This record gives sequence, structure tokens and C-alpha cells, in this order.
Amino acid sequence: MSTLPFGGQLMKSKTGGWVAGDDFFGREDDLDLLETSIRNGNHVLLTGPRRMGKTSVAQEIGRRLSEQGWTFLYLDVEHADTPEELVVELARRVYASRSFAKRHLFGLGRWVSGQGRRVRKMGAGGVGVEVEVRKEVESGTWRQRGSNLLEECAAAARPVLLVLDELPLFLKRLSRVPDGLRSADLFLSWLRGSLQMIPRDSLAVLISGSTGLTPLVERLGLSDRINYLRPYALGPWTRDESIACFEKLAASCGISCDAGVAIEVYEQLGSGNPHHVQSFFAALQVRAAKRADTRITRADVDVAYRETLLRPGAQNDLTHYELRLEQSLDPEDYRAVRRILAETAIRGVFTPAARRELADSLNGPGVDGSRLVRGVLDLLQHDGYLIETDGGLRFESRLLRDWFARRLGGESFPPVSGSDSP
Repeated sequence: MSTLPFGGQLMKSKTGGWVAGDDFFGREDDLDLLETSIRNGNHVLLTGPRRMGKTSVAQEIGRRLSEQGWTFLYLDVEHADTPEELVVELARRVYASRSFAKRHLFGLGRWVSGQGRRVRKMGAGGVGVEVEVRKEVESGTWRQRGSNLLEECAAAARPVLLVLDELPLFLKRLSRVPDGLRSADLFLSWLRGSLQMIPRDSLAVLISGSTGLTPLVERLGLSDRINYLRPYALGPWTRDESIACFEKLAASCGISCDAGVAIEVYEQLGSGNPHHVQSFFAALQVRAAKRADTRITRADVDVAYRETLLRPGAQNDLTHYELRLEQSLDPEDYRAVRRILAETAIRGVFTPAARRELADSLNGPGVDGSRLVRGVLDLLQHDGYLIETDGGLRFESRLLRDWFARRLGGESFPPVSGSDSP
């Protein structure tokens, strides 16, 4: 494998999706702490802002544990609409794993009553298995079948790490259907109860998502359903880590940078969001390639920031920040969030006076404005949009601040300001 002059492995410029192997950068301290927590028998709730690399970290800790004899099962449940669909997906993953193939090929009587012979002929992980399992869980036995699956994982010869990614989006979708709150409560209660019956040295669960689980269950009144999870917050890269990643990308791609370019990139972004560092490098790489050059100047940094990263339509990922909020919030909460983000982006700070004024404007029949604003502000801080500073809340990321200022600055909002606004 080719290496860099200073001894590191080559690293591809890659935006979108999770990264692995030589493209995974840093996070050694986070991985060590997560591995220790999992080995100590904890079920983990991995939290952090969007595009902070939570899925990449979950995949990397799974890879690391796999090399040490664990079985790693990863489920992205974003598109599941019901607990039945989630259990079917879990079954499909279990059947596809070599760690469980023999156990399930010769023990499927527990799962598909009277169909063992048919399923054995179809083969582990086959379409026929999924069809038979779907029939079973849709008959109203998803809790029993799901618990059986978790018990099978715990009974395996090797310990199992099960990742449930995008669980908050699944729960939000579930809560919006008729009798949805009861369904969400039923699912969370089932998961907690099932896991509490299983030895923690045999099965560990890690839950993550692009929106926060804690603010969601608080709004649903179900906070106690996740009190068995140990939170672990994944923060941005430090200044030095962001600069080191940018420089490694440049060296891997044969790009030379003028002195101070990597520092200027970090200053423009205002925060070490791993995905934003990658996106910024990609924009600069394209800019250099268009002029048939392999050199990036400090002037390129400013132009790429204004004309590429902030250009309307150029950053689908930034639009996704807004989409994720819309998906995870009720309409009245989402309208309040847009007003808060617009105020903060344009004025630079969301002050206590602005908060009181917004809450007063939202009061109405059956609506407690103060409670509504408190809830959405908790979400915005939990998910890393805003941070508490002297004078109020501000964007930690300059890129997000500037993007929301462009995105929302022209919309017509009722004035939200206060005497202590800057």
C-alpha cells in the first residue's frame, strides 16, 4: 500500500456517507473510551451534532471489536415505519451473519413455527427467510420474536455489538401515526425490558442518529424509557486535528498548499466538523483542477467558501440540516426553530430578551410558548446547532451561521429582538 512521505497511509477525499479504513481519521480517544464502555457492559447512546462522524465511529468500533472476536451487526432503521419492519431487518442481519448461520439454520423452529424445513432449504439470509419472518412478526408477535432474536445474539459463542442507527427518526415517524405515542412507548419499553433480561457481557447495543434521541423522548414524555443507556457525546475535531486532516488530504491527493491554507480553512469553518473539513478540501481541489493546477492559495480559500460552500444549491448537505429538523419536529416546533435560526444567524446571537419575545408571540389556546421555546432550544443545543455563550446562544459553526443567514435572511418573520440584542 502506498504511504505518505511522513509515514501515514494515503487518504481519499470523500464526502457523504461514512468512512472506514485509511479514510477514517483521528478519534482514537473516542474509540478507546467507547470500547471500554462497551466491554464494561454498557449500552451506549452516541450523541453529537450532524455530520460529526457518528456513523463512521459506530462502524469503526464495530470493525475494531470484530477483529477482537466480536460479532458486529449494523442496522440503519431510518426507513422503518413499524416495529415489525425493524424486527424483520434485525432478523435479516442475523441470518446473513456467519456467526449465526448454523444456529438459525438448525434452530428456526423458534422463529417460524412449522416452516423449519422450508427455511433450511432456502438458505440463511435468503429472501424466503425474510418472507416467512415477515409473516410471523406481522401476525402481532414482533415483541416475542424480537426478544427471541436478542436472546439468540446473547447466546452466541461470541459477544455481539448491535448498532441501531437513526433510531430517533424511526421513533418520530412511529409517533406520528394514529396511536403513535403508545406505539413508541411500547417499542422503547420492549427494548429496555428485553435488554435488561440479557447478560451485558454477551450483547451490547449502541444507538445513534442524526437527530437527538434525548430531546425527542423528553417531548414525548418517555425519558425514563432510555435511562439504561450511557450517553457518549461526540464533539468536533480540535483545531489541530482539523488542520492535520486537511494537510493529510492534500498530501494524499498530490496537492500543495501555501503556508496558512489549512489554518484559514479552519478559521473560515469556525468549528472542526469532519464532514465540513472534507467538503472544503473537495471544493478547493476542484477549483485547482479547473485551472489545471495542483496548488491551493489562501485566496482560493475565501473564494471557495463564498462561491462554492455557500452558493445556493451547491451544498445539498447543508440543506439536509434543515430537512432533518423538519422531519424530527412537529410543525409548530419547526416554525419556531426557523425563527430562532434566522434571528441567530442574522444578528449573531439569540438573546434572553429575544427568547422571551418569541415565547410571548407563540402563546395561545393550548400552547405554552415558554415550554415550546425551551424544548426546541434544548434540541438545537443538543444537536450542535447552537451553543451557550455570554449574551445568549450562537452558532458554533461559522459555515452553518452564514448558510442559514443566506437561507432564511430573506424570509418574512415577525420581529424577534430585544433591548439586549446587539
